[in-house]
Amino acid sequence: MFSSSPGLAEIQRRIDEVKVFLSITLKIANAHTVEFFTHDVWKRFVALSPEEVLSAVSSGGDQQGEPEPEGKDGSETIFGFCRVTNRLVDTHKLVQAAKNHSLPGLGVCWSREELLQVLREKTSESGDPPTEIGAELEPEEFMNSKKSHEVQSMSEVVACLAEHCGVKQVIDVGSGKGYLSSFLSLQYGLQVYGIDSSSTNTHGAQERNRKLKKFSRMFQKNSKAAKAQVEPSPQEEFVEMKPGSTRDSGALCGAGGGMMSQEDEKVLTVLSDVRSTVETHPEPTDELFLSALSVDLIQTTSPRVPSTQLSTEERERRKRENLERKALNRTEGANTVFSPLTSYVTAETELRELIGELEDAVLVGLHTCGDLAPSTLRMFVAKPELAAVCSVGCCYHLLSEEFDPAGQECLPGACGFPLSRYLRSQSWFCGRNARMSACLALERVTLGQGIQMESLFYRAVLHVILRDHYNSYKSEKRVGNVYSKAKSFVDYVRRALRRLELDESKLSDSVVQEYHDTHRPRVAEMHAFNMLKVTLAPCIEGLILLDRLCYLKEQEDASVSALVQLFDPLLSPRCFAVVGLKSRGNGDAS
Repeated sequence: MFSSSPGLAEIQRRIDEVKVFLSITLKIANAHTVEFFTHDVWKRFVALSPEEVLSAVSSGGDQQGEPEPEGKDGSETIFGFCRVTNRLVDTHKLVQAAKNHSLPGLGVCWSREELLQVLREKTSESGDPPTEIGAELEPEEFMNSKKSHEVQSMSEVVACLAEHCGVKQVIDVGSGKGYLSSFLSLQYGLQVYGIDSSSTNTHGAQERNRKLKKFSRMFQKNSKAAKAQVEPSPQEEFVEMKPGSTRDSGALCGAGGGMMSQEDEKVLTVLSDVRSTVETHPEPTDELFLSALSVDLIQTTSPRVPSTQLSTEERERRKRENLERKALNRTEGANTVFSPLTSYVTAETELRELIGELEDAVLVGLHTCGDLAPSTLRMFVAKPELAAVCSVGCCYHLLSEEFDPAGQECLPGACGFPLSRYLRSQSWFCGRNARMSACLALERVTLGQGIQMESLFYRAVLHVILRDHYNSYKSEKRVGNVYSKAKSFVDYVRRALRRLELDESKLSDSVVQEYHDTHRPRVAEMHAFNMLKVTLAPCIEGLILLDRLCYLKEQEDASVSALVQLFDPLLSPRCFAVVGLKSRGNGDAS
């Protein structure tokens, strides 16, 4: 059972391979684009023309002839870099090596279909009856195509994990606006507790619950009525119905034949409007549905704040709100879509204090930012009541690094990277710029959904101006999003200088424009260099995720642990999930 999952020794070997590759190439990813001109980055790292680099990247590294073995004594290059000058001299070799050291190239990932097949086979072997699935919901009616793809793909995996483990509860960490949680409850009948550190998200999710419950009841009644009558399809019926009409009242009356309430009419009106707009605009934005349902949901999400940094009053307020919400959910019983709770959670968090009705559960996280993803895995390991985990992380630039000399200090064993004992024993670090590069989406950039080069070019030239005239050119200085408001390069510089509280009268418009014209011919160099960063992005992400997988495989009670590609990378670039199950006396092997 699960014999195809690579073991700990194999994962450690793959980590070593990626480390060797990144030890040569990470300098490209860690070069700051802001310093491209001030540090003459192109000449420092590349001995080719930008046209040669772009041609090799666009061809995917394909070239005639057999590639030379890398790393052998006597070879002049390693991964396309000259051993003497340490500059890139062969982009084809670099691109091919990057492919080989990405997760697909390493051959350590499962597909979503493979995982589902294995889980279903095991469940059928146990003789347990399959979980009943409610009326088929269409998440495209409530969210954009990206979120719909993510929610449908992940919820099916989570439901299979819950069925495999014989549990009915799910804890959604970083639940945000409640998309995944709501769908898991409505579609699969699971009892879901969504935990988010933002009270704005929690309150908004609570309001959505109230309205989605109304829709859920009406949807199921409409589905049953459609099956009993020879009428247009449920979708056509839904679009054609108008609140208050005779046809509408008959289709959506209660079990006792009563008419639809005024609140039901309001909900149906909102959903009908959203559905019509979705048909007009194939890819609706989140704001469309959020503005239709609740004003609370379109507010800016507040940052995660550790409980230790909250005031006593705020901690008491959150505790009181959670208790009141749990009491309300108990009175609502089976009608609850899911229970949103506000809390900052870590591996030390006592889940039973947050969830009084907690039983064995599956722990999930969909695009949990920064350190929350590794914290989710630590929580899974530390809590015996958590039977399985499915975690998809994002925002690698927000990870804390234990061994980064330039990074913020964090307690040993509490940082986001590295997570495994194996990498921690080697004091490995990537660096913030490299982690930022890991967030780049290779598949999207390859198809032309690329990098906004002009804004990067403007910022790099501004850096030259700051160096030459203001003796203030640290790359950490932030000018904010002035590019989107600027009408020209001169306007951009003026706005940036005001943002930095520097004297803009020192420079005439002609001097500013001269800087632009002088550096403009080198835009191709900047473009080519950023494409090299994009090429390395999957390898850096791969190391971060292999470290998380290694962490699970180091645990004695983890019966199964795997990296699984859940999503289409074109729709959702952060497409890999870390999945783990604990030993529960069923004889599974890791």
